[in-house]
Amino acid sequence: MSEIVFIAKESDPNEPRVAGSPETVKKIRSFGFEVVVEAGAGLSSRIPDAEYEKAGARIGTAKDAKSADVVLKVRRPTVAEIKGYKAGALVIAIMDPHGNEEAIAGMAKAGLTAFAMELMPRITRAQSMDVLSSQANLAGYQAVIDAAHEYDRALPMMMTAAGTVPAAKVFVMGAGVAGLQAIATARRLGAMVSATDVRPAAKEQVASLGAKFIAVEDEEFKAAETAGGYAKEMSKEYQAKQAALVAEHIAKQDIVITTALIPGRPAPRLVTREMLKSMKPGSVVIDLAVERGGNVEGAEAGTVAEVEGVKVVGHLNVPGRIAASASLLYAKNLVTFLETLVSKEEKRLALNMEDELVKATALSHGGTVVHPAFDGAKEGNK
Repeated sequence: MSEIVFIAKESDPNEPRVAGSPETVKKIRSFGFEVVVEAGAGLSSRIPDAEYEKAGARIGTAKDAKSADVVLKVRRPTVAEIKGYKAGALVIAIMDPHGNEEAIAGMAKAGLTAFAMELMPRITRAQSMDVLSSQANLAGYQAVIDAAHEYDRALPMMMTAAGTVPAAKVFVMGAGVAGLQAIATARRLGAMVSATDVRPAAKEQVASLGAKFIAVEDEEFKAAETAGGYAKEMSKEYQAKQAALVAEHIAKQDIVITTALIPGRPAPRLVTREMLKSMKPGSVVIDLAVERGGNVEGAEAGTVAEVEGVKVVGHLNVPGRIAASASLLYAKNLVTFLETLVSKEEKRLALNMEDELVKATALSHGGTVVHPAFDGAKEGNK
């Protein structure tokens, strides 16, 4: 009997993404597996049930999860959902494990082999499975679209017979995946863009996108250029000079986008109320780290707050705001990872717990918590 892969409908009303696409259904079928998609799972991502059926899936209900060997989801399953899975099933999702040790212990207790896609190692082999990059890319794009929506002026410079509309000044804080996409998008819309990052190696990437890099480029900064592209702990004096430069720069900006996140830790505070006060009334600040406490003082999760006359945007689940695109990329990340867990010859699951991808992402297996970073959760197994 062929193994069954179940693509779940997300139970969180704030999660419009889905863990499978018609393209990935075809791919999973090519492994020799049966695919069951929960009715309505893709509707919020513009994928009707009929599209899944056309690709070879069967449309089912939540009860079908009980017979599934693999469950694909966007978010970590709830306690109620876990009760509907069979022991020994593989559950692959964005698990948000940091600070949720009890939930991990619950999955272990239920006998599930749970994989956290966001723990995928940043290695060449796993690039096509990197959900953080695929979703951050879209978040960076959407941040600029949201900023343009809130900003009640045009972004590009327009020279008209009635006068000139000046270009908006956009400052991106953090030049990771989301930041670089935000820079590129703001440039495409014709804004004057500048950016900063704690990694000196980011200077070249920022410049290559046509933006101005903002940093105190003294001897200490130059020496840090050789730190292999990683952020080096800078001296307190340097940090103070950099903070003063950024504060002075923010006062002249129309739009600021913050993207700084540290896995498993609260987001670093980058923009203070004092900085917001220095900005022109009606300026816009987008905080992409609001779910982790926020980079911006006064940011409120899930809303647009008015702080010192500035619109501080704290939308939750920004990739989900463009779910139709985000789901296609996420589904592809999942199926590429799933493929590494399959024996092509025998057309069945063949889990190798020693594989580096499995080691990095597996949270629970065989009734226990197996990820070393979440040992605390093991207490819940006893």
